[in-house]
Amino acid sequence: MKNIQISPSILSADFSKLGSEIKRLEEGGADMIHVDVMDGHFVPNLTIGPPVIKALRNQSSLKFDVHLMISPVHKYIDAYANAGADIITIHPEATENLEDSIKKIKELNKKVGVSLNPETKIDVIKNFLDKVDLVLIMSVNPGFGGQKFMPEVLTKIKDLKKIQKDKNLNFDIEIDGGINFDNCKIAIEAGANILVSGTTVFKSNNGDIKKNINLLKSK
Repeated sequence: MKNIQISPSILSADFSKLGSEIKRLEEGGADMIHVDVMDGHFVPNLTIGPPVIKALRNQSSLKFDVHLMISPVHKYIDAYANAGADIITIHPEATENLEDSIKKIKELNKKVGVSLNPETKIDVIKNFLDKVDLVLIMSVNPGFGGQKFMPEVLTKIKDLKKIQKDKNLNFDIEIDGGINFDNCKIAIEAGANILVSGTTVFKSNNGDIKKNINLLKSK
């Protein structure tokens, strides 16, 4: 099994001091920074765009794990790549041609991720698994932080692990949505090796980020 990595979502950070919040994550042992980008169209919420990511980029040497919940996504890939994203994750439903969008991300020398909503089947991305670096399994319906974890998506992770083994593929499996100390273990056991967590990392144990990250990894 790959080493477990924690990608804290800055959706749960204090937006009035994002720069220092990212430094706290780095000092606390985060493996990367998860940036949720929402457009109020593909999902029912609005968050941040390329200028904010660009401003934050020089605050940290950690990888920026940028999850684009925007549609149509293809025409914005350049902007997020130029802003400083290291991993760009897109939804199949948000692009007219998933293969073209994957190719574009690769051409920009970024790692490419594809994300599956709880109701989206693996079949949608099965033919592209040899071309991606990461598959992000949503364990909530995307759009808002603080939602309750949906355990039914763990079957999808197990199925992905089987495909990965059978075809000798090498991509990360990331899970995002309601990840906490109670369910992180079953997510890891199912096959996830990157956990996205916002509320738990920033708010638990009086905001002791280092302790919370270590707990998520060791449960």
